[in-house]
Amino acid sequence: MGQKAIDIANLDVAELIQMLNEALAEEWLAYYQYWVGARILEGPMRSEVEPELLLHATEELGHAELVADRIIQLGGTPILNPALWTKYAKCDYAEPSDPYIEEILKQNLEGERCAIQRYQDIAEYTHGKDMSTHQMAIGILNDELEHEHDIEDFLADINRLKEDIRKIRM
Repeated sequence: MGQKAIDIANLDVAELIQMLNEALAEEWLAYYQYWVGARILEGPMRSEVEPELLLHATEELGHAELVADRIIQLGGTPILNPALWTKYAKCDYAEPSDPYIEEILKQNLEGERCAIQRYQDIAEYTHGKDMSTHQMAIGILNDELEHEHDIEDFLADINRLKEDIRKIRM
């Protein structure tokens, strides 16, 4: 963080760097969860859902880059060892042991909801105190809200498909 930024920041920079390293760990885990889930996905609507999960993975990777850059700008060090990601992350990584599309989507939905809370917390912590981090958190929060909406829509479509199939069988 530049000297003027330090002078006007009214927050604990070490605490913020900790929060950002936790977010960084979560972004890397989210990236992998989306990426591997898209690769093993099975079930109806796979051809529609797979590219969206890969897009979400790419966006999570972009978030990791933004967060890592901000940690460095603040004078901190991003997590250097991937083995520490699960230690730092407050959002769980859900191993996609069941490749059925609905299960993969539900796991990703839980992750998105946790990420939404993470960036809401960072935005609140930095509001009026560190505008650069605040703006970054708001931008990422908006992406996470969009991801949640996308997943909810896919799950609703799958439920509708199931209902339609039940009606046909009757």
